Amino acid sequence: GAFGVLPTSPALAETAATEAAKYDGFANYAKENQMEKSDVNCFVKQCGEQTKALFSNPRGIKGVSCLGRCKGEQSCAMQCFAEFSSESLNDWLYCTIEENECVKAPKNIDNSAEDVGYPYVVKNFDPASLVGTWYKTDGLDPNYDLFDCQTNTFEMSPSSGGPNKELDMGIFFRLPRPEESGGGFWNNELTEHMIVDTPSTTESSGNPGRTMHTSGKMNGLQFSENWYILGESDGSNGIPPFKLVAFKGHTLQGNYEGSFVYAKEPILPDAARPAVAEAAKRAGLDFSQYTRIDNTCPAGEPLNDSQAGTGTSTTDWINLVVGEGGVIDWISPGWRGEYKN
Repeated sequence: GAFGVLPTSPALAETAATEAAKYDGFANYAKENQMEKSDVNCFVKQCGEQTKALFSNPRGIKGVSCLGRCKGEQSCAMQCFAEFSSESLNDWLYCTIEENECVKAPKNIDNSAEDVGYPYVVKNFDPASLVGTWYKTDGLDPNYDLFDCQTNTFEMSPSSGGPNKELDMGIFFRLPRPEESGGGFWNNELTEHMIVDTPSTTESSGNPGRTMHTSGKMNGLQFSENWYILGESDGSNGIPPFKLVAFKGHTLQGNYEGSFVYAKEPILPDAARPAVAEAAKRAGLDFSQYTRIDNTCPAGEPLNDSQAGTGTSTTDWINLVVGEGGVIDWISPGWRGEYKN
């Protein structure tokens, strides 16, 4: 989210544009660039409508509180978004961070890593082979790949009229609530629009190995993401259908990457595992490091309840923004001076 007119710190102002840095979340950034106290007038005046919508939604309030406790740490924030993401939270974060820069987030980030491809990718990939429903069965990164009950749906986009074919992707996953907190789960549904690369587009992007790419807003922050199809089977030669995918991307919060397997069944068939392992090896990855995703999906009612409660008071929401554990502590950890010498 974005609030407060936050003056650019001297450390940031003196950083040359060419001196790009790598950050894993806002925490590392804040330690290097001292942040100043925020002025809440920015998010009230510039993003008043989004602020009112967010703080009348208890799910949004919980999301703000969760982000504040993360103190800028990226993997923690991903868990908060998975659990509490809502349209009102996303709109608020976009208005206050991206659109109006009420809080000065890092701009001098080195994103070149996402354009570094893999030793091997599938050539002449046919995007029509993705159309339909796929399970994510195995994943590499616990922060991005291993949520429960993951299915993705693909259909050719009606906008695929130009030189690039395009796909609309539906994303579904669950996030469990710990048993000690009562158990249960939250359902999460997202959509993304994928543009399939042709030789001409990959040459112009400087990334000749890229299979597809997408960009847009994720959890209120703009993102850019490259996909690489590292291996596949169409079901012939006794090898069940699969796709081995790797991705690299970034938001203002930092760089991220991961890899996963698509299959037509909730668990990757044993007959496909040797081919997946070989494809991973060709691409410089180790399939033994992947973890099986829990796609058992036990029946039950999700905990999602965006209409519960009546919101909070003005005093309360100001505390949720600038108070201890407020969302400014996520975007600008250390703004009270914790990292000053």
